Amino acid sequence: MRTLRWAATLIVVLTVMLVARAGFGATTYEVGMSSRVFKPAHARNWRGATTEGLVTTIWYPVSVDAAVHEEPSVIGPPGDPLFLAGSTAVDSPIAAVPAKFPVVMLSHGTGGSALQLAWLGTVLARHGYIVVGVNHPGNNALEPYTAEGFVLWWERATDISDALDALLSDSTFGPHVDEGRIGAAGFSIGGYTVLELAGARTDQERFLKACETDPTLHKCVVPEMKNMGDPERMLAKVRASSAESMARGGASYRDRRVRAVFAIAPAVGQAFDADGFREVTIPVSMVVGAADRIAPVATNAGRFLALMPNAHLTVVPGGVAHYTFLDTCTDAGKAKLPVYCEDAAGVDREKAHTTVSEMAVKFFDRNLR
Repeated sequence: MRTLRWAATLIVVLTVMLVARAGFGATTYEVGMSSRVFKPAHARNWRGATTEGLVTTIWYPVSVDAAVHEEPSVIGPPGDPLFLAGSTAVDSPIAAVPAKFPVVMLSHGTGGSALQLAWLGTVLARHGYIVVGVNHPGNNALEPYTAEGFVLWWERATDISDALDALLSDSTFGPHVDEGRIGAAGFSIGGYTVLELAGARTDQERFLKACETDPTLHKCVVPEMKNMGDPERMLAKVRASSAESMARGGASYRDRRVRAVFAIAPAVGQAFDADGFREVTIPVSMVVGAADRIAPVATNAGRFLALMPNAHLTVVPGGVAHYTFLDTCTDAGKAKLPVYCEDAAGVDREKAHTTVSEMAVKFFDRNLR
């Protein structure tokens, strides 16, 4: 009944189309990119990560009149990159007009990195947003994975809130932040993360029981976990190392500075009971590919939609799948990482990115006025 409800009444099916770079949004900028390692002074859970800091990528507006030149950004070896990560002018001065810009905090997927969402971060920056992508400790591609990084999902919300604190105190970017216009966007488990920032509450035991009942559920063992060993042993290790965090997994991680969230292919739908979204009152927009088998719409975004009164869902038709929402792959990436790079016949990843970027710009423009 619930599936029929959202399918019949509330899904908007997109026709994927190519939109010119400057075709949406009134003012466009060149895109700057800078990096930070934020180290909060207070005690926090680093999830066993070797880097006890929030490694952060910041995309931001640069005046088109500035004497800067964007250059291609890539992920992987410079001579043989795996992904294309947009074009940016590294460490260029932030635009002086207007004096302050809205902010979008960005959360990557399981085992990924902020740069793998450059397709979204650069477009938002081009349209006047400071975009802050955090590499989540123990669960990012730049350092060894940890069991805690895969299990303690709710700690990702603390990463975003702490990075936002640090951004506001940053001597370069802090003075340019409009503190009344802050949003968040995320992909996959990053989509879950931004829903937590909106007030969703996790019931991990519910998720674990679902996996015990049906171990074939795609989200129970994701490709990024293939070298992490037995999931039961992983869980036992985390329960022993992180009892304090496990005890507060169901707490609220609502960050009231965040006024709207955009969740792309949000995952772990089995981790929310019927009351899990009761405290979510801010605008939420979700988008998912019709061919997503990692976070299928029926058990994830579609279910969330039925539980949130102020949410909207768009299903991108055709063969658009989960990893379509990662950066565009190079030929080397397609050869070395087919799981993340192979799209179905007829799917143009860049067109899908353009469509969803347009949606995100319009959503944040509307809700972060």
